[in-house]
Amino acid sequence: MSHLKRVDHVTYACRSGSIEKWAWFHIEVEGGRLINRIDDVRPDDEDDSMKIWCIDFGEFGVALIEGIDRKKTSQVSAFVDRHGDHSVQHVAYDTSDLEEFQAHLKAMGGTPRGETLRRNDGFGVLKQMFARGYEEGSADVSTFPEYVERPHADAPSDVHITFAEETGKGFYDQVAEAVEQGDLEPFFDFSRMPEDWTVPEATPLLGAR
Repeated sequence: MSHLKRVDHVTYACRSGSIEKWAWFHIEVEGGRLINRIDDVRPDDEDDSMKIWCIDFGEFGVALIEGIDRKKTSQVSAFVDRHGDHSVQHVAYDTSDLEEFQAHLKAMGGTPRGETLRRNDGFGVLKQMFARGYEEGSADVSTFPEYVERPHADAPSDVHITFAEETGKGFYDQVAEAVEQGDLEPFFDFSRMPEDWTVPEATPLLGAR
């Protein structure tokens, strides 16, 4: 049975000066609601940083990030230079029992980017795990998955897609450290995949068209 329940949020990397344009698109055109705006996750860092603006759609969220270049090129700017404006940097999945899922991932050949980030978002302790990139390469230009365990709430309306400055900074720091260390390893070691594995028969969803 899958630990993944749904998409929690999608993070788009925006070209410098374009985050306002994409915020307008997601809010005014698609109908989202701005719930958090952090204009600098590392205000005291002389080298580089990023913005993160968070938009809630009720059942999922969108995070817009934009690089802040100072003495160095921001990892977000590097990502946009490689993949283009408003490109998907990562998709986060709402995950049940994140620690159990992490153990399963590692047993199957997966490797997280760094330590699990924990914070209290007002509803309880929120856990987030960022993985390495899907392909071998530098962390600042790689797409990757994120897995999130959110606290239980009494009603679906009680839980909003929430972000915090410390989480954005923690994620940014993990990528920066990987770049500095020259960590090019991919998220998954597919040598663990059995040579005789075959695709299972498709199981139609009940009530599917």
